[in-house]
Amino acid sequence: MSDIPVLADCTPLTEQQRDLQLMVREFAAERVAPLVAEANATECFSREVLLEMGKLGLLGGLVPEEYGGMGMDHLTYAVVIEEMAQVDHIAAVYMSLPSSLVGSGLRYYGTEEQKQRWLKPLARGEIFGAGGVTEPRSGSDVAGITTTYRADGDGFVISGAKAWISNLDNADFIVTFATRDKALGRKGISAFIVPADTPGVTLKPYKDKLGFRSISTGDVFLDDVHLPADHLLGEEGEGFAIAMGAVENGRLAVASRAVGQAHAALADSLAYAKDRVVFGQAIADFQLTKAKLADMATGVLTARLLTHAAARLMDTGERARPQLSMAKQYASDVLQRVATEAVQIHGAYGTSPEYRVSRIYRDAKIFQLVEGANEIHRLLIADYLLGKRT
Repeated sequence: MSDIPVLADCTPLTEQQRDLQLMVREFAAERVAPLVAEANATECFSREVLLEMGKLGLLGGLVPEEYGGMGMDHLTYAVVIEEMAQVDHIAAVYMSLPSSLVGSGLRYYGTEEQKQRWLKPLARGEIFGAGGVTEPRSGSDVAGITTTYRADGDGFVISGAKAWISNLDNADFIVTFATRDKALGRKGISAFIVPADTPGVTLKPYKDKLGFRSISTGDVFLDDVHLPADHLLGEEGEGFAIAMGAVENGRLAVASRAVGQAHAALADSLAYAKDRVVFGQAIADFQLTKAKLADMATGVLTARLLTHAAARLMDTGERARPQLSMAKQYASDVLQRVATEAVQIHGAYGTSPEYRVSRIYRDAKIFQLVEGANEIHRLLIADYLLGKRT
């Protein structure tokens, strides 16, 4: 799995899994790595590379082959997401979108017509999508959304606003959520497929974000957006279930991306520590540096094992919500610690854009916030332990 022998082969992989891993590794090195710094600076991911990823099947993930996907199991999915994230976790985000919030609802709740129209080209990289859940005043509290909809003849009208929605510059459509009556709570929420060019849809990207810079993120304004009836995803009132079903794959992807980024920070730190000479010796020979590297490696390996354990549980058909919360929370916390130590080992050079640990450090903070803030996940884990959730 890696060029760090101590961390290699912690999870036995089949020949097919290793072949996919190697394909991702080679593509990431040849096509993605040379563009990462520029994409971060310009806040724009190469659409040409996205189209290439689609042609190779790298966007197909968990989507069944009959709908244009790769039909991966969850462990394979976690492995290839991590592999890409070692080079660029934003490229790994794009790999995950058809399998998580954007595509998952279509896969499990969409009509056959919707799957053919939206899911199949999404998995092939012929069109792109965004998931519109978060609002200015409701992030982790999905049931608290205030975007509303009403019936209108043979269709629906949606009004409201979404915030921190990613992939705005590439999205051809948005899977979004609205309530017909806020008093109904989660039972009043429905899901909709909204083409990005629908009248009344306005996209406003944020600029100069702390991290995750190469993926366009911002506000989505829905001003009396009229949709035909066949743009309802699932049945009315199923929106909350659609959103919650999608976050499981999303959390697996976030955990895998966090492991990949932590691995990259560790690899860079090992290389730098061997080369950097201070007081006549490599800093790798200092006891304090060795302690940092040992803790970093232990964190990366345990985060990977926890993430793979959750993936394997999902492959049995069991619900893995507590395990996924553990994996997402732990892996992102490990990434934050590893990134901090990586910058410390690099010293002043750790703040330079010439060294990727500076970018990993900024991105690491965001990992602790996306797909549910880590404080929320700790509450969820405790509730499962206490029997308050099943």
